[in-house]
Amino acid sequence: MLGIVAAVLFFIAFLINAADIATNDAFSSVNVMLLGLTALALHVGGIGSGWGRGGSRRR
Repeated sequence: MLGIVAAVLFFIAFLINAADIATNDAFSSVNVMLLGLTALALHVGGIGSGWGRGGSRRR
């Protein structure tokens, strides 16, 4: 799930940068890209993947 969120944030950052949209400092393309990188790092780290690694499903 966080991987999809990261892809959407990267796409929004690309649109802001490519269209040269004037935004305030809090919503610049670099800040949106950093949010995407944070979501991607959490996804790679296993947080928000939706599947437990043995702890939630017992046989």
